Amino acid sequence: MNPIEPKVEASLVVAVKPADRWQVYYRLQELDIHCGCSINQPLWVDVHSVTGAVQVWSVVRQLTASRRDLARHLERCWQSL
Repeated sequence: MNPIEPKVEASLVVAVKPADRWQVYYRLQELDIHCGCSINQPLWVDVHSVTGAVQVWSVVRQLTASRRDLARHLERCWQSL
């Protein structure tokens, strides 16, 4: 039985450094998340599900969190298993 995922409809502006913006854009495209980006404009993302929101959060976090924070998070995940 597949769980029912609540639908979310939101357009977001994602605040990331200009140098990281295109990397986030291309990764979200790979995940089939509708997004757009123009030169000197912020990245926008259409989120249609909770899973999509978590994926956006995860992609942005990978680029914005410090290596130390990412290592701590991974360690906590391993401890919770």
